[in-house]
Amino acid sequence: MTNSPFVLWFRDLQRGDVALVGGKNASLGEMIRALAGDGIEVPNGFATTAAAYRAFIAENELEPVIRKAIERWRTKQMDLPATGAEIRRAIRGAQLPHALVDAIRQAYRTLSANYSLAAADVAVRSSATAEDLPEASFAGQQESFLNIHGEANLLDACLHCFASLFTDRAIAYREELGFDHLQVALSIGIQKMVRSDLAGAGVMFTIDTETGFPDVVIVDAAWGLGENIVKGTVNPDEYLVFKPLLDRPNLKPILGRKLGSKEKKLIYAGGGRATKNVDTTEPERQRFVLSDDEVLTLARWAKRIETHYGMPMDIEWAKDGRSDKLYIVQARPETVEARKGQSVVTHVVLIDPPPPILKGIGVGRGVACGPVRIVDGPEAMTRFRQGDVLVAGMTDPDWVPLMRQAAAIVTDRGGRTCHAAIVSRELGVPAVVGTGSATATLRDGQIVTVACTSGSTGGVYAGQIAAETTTLDTAELPKTRTKIMINVGSPDVGWAWWRLPTDGIGLARMEFLISNRIKVHPMALLQPERIADAKDLEIIERLTRNFSSKAEYFVSELAAGIAQIAASQYPEPVILRMSDFKTNEYADLIGGKAFEPAESNPMLGFRGASRYYHENYRAGFELECQAVLRAREEIGLDNLVVMIPFCRTLDEADRVLDVMAKAGLARGKNGLKVYVMCEIPSNVILATEFAKRFDGFSIGSNDLTQLVLGVDRDSDMLAALFDERDAAVKAMIEQVIAKAHAAGRTVGICGQAPSDHAGFAEFLVAAGIDSISLTPDKFLDVKKRVAAAER
Repeated sequence: MTNSPFVLWFRDLQRGDVALVGGKNASLGEMIRALAGDGIEVPNGFATTAAAYRAFIAENELEPVIRKAIERWRTKQMDLPATGAEIRRAIRGAQLPHALVDAIRQAYRTLSANYSLAAADVAVRSSATAEDLPEASFAGQQESFLNIHGEANLLDACLHCFASLFTDRAIAYREELGFDHLQVALSIGIQKMVRSDLAGAGVMFTIDTETGFPDVVIVDAAWGLGENIVKGTVNPDEYLVFKPLLDRPNLKPILGRKLGSKEKKLIYAGGGRATKNVDTTEPERQRFVLSDDEVLTLARWAKRIETHYGMPMDIEWAKDGRSDKLYIVQARPETVEARKGQSVVTHVVLIDPPPPILKGIGVGRGVACGPVRIVDGPEAMTRFRQGDVLVAGMTDPDWVPLMRQAAAIVTDRGGRTCHAAIVSRELGVPAVVGTGSATATLRDGQIVTVACTSGSTGGVYAGQIAAETTTLDTAELPKTRTKIMINVGSPDVGWAWWRLPTDGIGLARMEFLISNRIKVHPMALLQPERIADAKDLEIIERLTRNFSSKAEYFVSELAAGIAQIAASQYPEPVILRMSDFKTNEYADLIGGKAFEPAESNPMLGFRGASRYYHENYRAGFELECQAVLRAREEIGLDNLVVMIPFCRTLDEADRVLDVMAKAGLARGKNGLKVYVMCEIPSNVILATEFAKRFDGFSIGSNDLTQLVLGVDRDSDMLAALFDERDAAVKAMIEQVIAKAHAAGRTVGICGQAPSDHAGFAEFLVAAGIDSISLTPDKFLDVKKRVAAAER
């Protein structure tokens, strides 16, 4: 393989060669040179140089043509579409220099021979010499051409690549960033195609694209060539992989899997056409593209690439359907979350929102309101105004100037790595992608609020909804002896607040995961024959159809939710409270009415520990234990601590621990700690005996106050009497702390009292509390108060 001034092989390039061959091609060369020894597969190929592009421009005397067209646009003599079309037409009508043609032909013949082919099928991609700088992302600005076969087609694709340096979106983007249009050159990457049209392809990020959480690899996958994911044509499968545990071969640190609808796949086409989109089959839509082993291989590669580059990365991968081998086909720096500071935490919440009209993947953080403008073609684009909400099936790269004017963006299709998502993040515009039916559900001119407030989910709401933004700066926080932890009900909340310098999670509520993620009563999954409601049965069948059993649906989804919460604070402890629904709350789950008794006072009824060993729910509790076991021992989140709520007697404690042990979740096994909620007077009175059975106590101040004072905490008439600061309640807290410490056990509190009442945190510090856990928005305030009290 020989190089020329106009062509360089990937293996002879490195990341510093951006000025020579652009960011994309320099990165391919870097990976082939530096990472092949780690088993990372990158298809072979070569790149034309910036010198080749400049020779082409000079030989065809195109510089004055380009400058004149740009100047006419700047002086408003010509609009952007006409400007871009004129420049592209001039470039496509020009001739490639003979020396460049000869160099491309020779390199293409060598590449084909290396694969024992007369003429290799190649991808022809544009790589601008200014792209993928940390301060600017040029992703999607130029064109790519797939399944190019034969020398004549390759040379024609190269001309089209040169012309794509002047797409409307690329002109507008360079102008905004102050790049000289004639100083930016274009390199063409010619790379052997991976036959992913016979398998699948996708995109990976080595950072959570919405929260900046750094310990995860996001893998998106769809059938066929990867362009459908990038363009947002399909809703892909998504996998979340926990990076810190990837080097442990005995673990499977996949935090979650989400099946995408994958309606289309891009495949090779005949008859002179390079590719075509076809409908996927129903079995393809209901099947994941990747096996778990393949997901883990890709994630390990992504982690290695990120380590080598020293920054979060945006990576494209493909699987060859003939060899079943995986390949990396592109890698570039992630340019949005990586630039954000680590000490500032911003959290946005809607105030009393109604149910959303639509849900999808939330992109970015923020809330925006405006009139809907459904864009389905050039005519609709002319009606678009600054501050409109852009609604479309999917966005087109040529719409970037339009997207800059949008208050928010909503699409029918696409995942978090699609064009709409990438551009929205960069512009700081909230977006909800992959809603499925935005263009059919919303009306042109309708006022909506688009909200991306909690992790991966976004919503579209009718009308204007008020929002509240909290910004916390964690820099220079005081250190405290008392551990300050947070209460979390969902993975989205855990990931949204990962920047807080907490000592872990003091209360993760399992029932929130069951109600929001699983939605079905566990016994309804185990005994569906007892359900009389046909609609409930239909919903259960739909939710569980892609799982080996209905029980596996519960265990798999619950384990994923638990693991995602635990990952947000790893390796700090995460105290997971087992389910603590009341019977009326359980009955509200799908299929729940068939399994729950009607109680006059559910608050003091069949709840907490009493359910776990009872014949009416024991099998459901065993599913909970299986989920925790999977999260700890298969996924590897051994920072999980289990907590038993509302444990009334010592006998009850023994029976629950026995059920757990038989389910494989024995206290002490693989370091498992089991805590008990201290929320009943008996927990305080017999604290020394409870301490023999449990590793720690967590005070639930709401229930403890209710039962010490004999006050129904839900009663409006008795609200004035309900006060955690009452002397009797404080005496109970002091007692349990003293008894637990005497027995060598830790005590925390996970109620709202420390953040709701001035002086309560100070009282807890004086009493010797080991940890205080509260809602994340109160963290900084209580941390400072505790530090002052300790001084």
